[in-house]
Amino acid sequence: MAHSATDTRILFATRLTRLFAYGFLSVVLALYLAQIGLSEQEIGLLLTLTLLGDAVISLWLTTSADRIGRRRMLLLGAALMVLAGAVFVLTKNFAMLLIAAIVGVISPSGNEIGPFLSIEQAALSQLIPNERRTKVFAWYNLVGSFATALGALSGGGLMQVLQSSGATALDSYRAVLIGYAVLGVALIAVFTRLSPAIETGVAAGIAPSHRMFGLHRSRGVVMKLSGLFALDAFAGGFVVQSLMAYWFHVKFGVAPATLGSIFFGANILAGLSALLAARIAARIGLINTMVFTHIPSNILLMLVPLMPSLALAIAVLLVRFSISQMDVPTRQSYTMAVVSPDERSAASGVTSIARSVGASLSPALSGQLLAMPTLLSVPFFFAGGLKIIYDLLLYRSFRALKPPEEEPRQ
Repeated sequence: MAHSATDTRILFATRLTRLFAYGFLSVVLALYLAQIGLSEQEIGLLLTLTLLGDAVISLWLTTSADRIGRRRMLLLGAALMVLAGAVFVLTKNFAMLLIAAIVGVISPSGNEIGPFLSIEQAALSQLIPNERRTKVFAWYNLVGSFATALGALSGGGLMQVLQSSGATALDSYRAVLIGYAVLGVALIAVFTRLSPAIETGVAAGIAPSHRMFGLHRSRGVVMKLSGLFALDAFAGGFVVQSLMAYWFHVKFGVAPATLGSIFFGANILAGLSALLAARIAARIGLINTMVFTHIPSNILLMLVPLMPSLALAIAVLLVRFSISQMDVPTRQSYTMAVVSPDERSAASGVTSIARSVGASLSPALSGQLLAMPTLLSVPFFFAGGLKIIYDLLLYRSFRALKPPEEEPRQ
């Protein structure tokens, strides 16, 4: 039990460190790439390949974690963060940046990327009682949202301070990238403190599955969920945080420090919405919480570009973020609940990879749209509309499949 409590705290600490790094970078990434001479089309392509490469690397890391070791895979993922940050700092060569984007771990959205979430979720599900799963996942997401928000604020603030001190815009952007690589090193140090209790064989006594991707009885459920989650992520890829920040910069001329403040507030609200989700789910169920909070959020997303002023656009965006993440801990908890215990690591990995693949395809399309002034706001409409379709399909497909805690008691 002592190991479980310590490992749980460490996993929360790694989540905080990692999401701070992602938020720190997300506000500046697209601006940096534009500053070194990349076009909107090249930026969109680079972000797409970043997410696509992450999907391929993460698929191998997550499906091998139980066999090779969860801590080893987490350490390797952190090393790939350092690699990506270092290459982006050291070169302007598009080909080298593409290689680093594909092989390394770098988040253009400020959201979770890499193998970390899947492995950490499986470890947490192993370390905590089932009845606390949704609540712990909600706090886990809250910590991540606060870290992302603080990272975005810090990244924007650092750029402002450096530029006020005489540094060029490029130098200030590069400083943020250096900070990202340094945080990757810090993440490696924290992961080394995890105990063997997080490993499947030690804590759960479960032999690694030899079936495809570690799935057997729950394969059909996981594949269907994966397809739906991929659609949701594809929609979200049109408005990843880096591209949304770029949209505000082009549309309203918003300065980097102000962008940091906007997304600080947005991510704080998103984190609070994730925490509230656990209470709502206890009353109306996981699927209902996922769908009935997500649809209004997506309607608000489509309203953002229709606002006539910066103040109104920010206000609608913040209201949207205040309910936007209620589906995240519920989605994660639902996936863990409806699969067999020995399939949790694989299920988390496969569904996360499906989301990464879905999200990897749309930034390049969004980049093409952002390059045309008349279509600048179209990504918001694509994102919101496709997300609503996802919500309706999810409700239709899974409203009858209840997690154990929601089944009627005999």
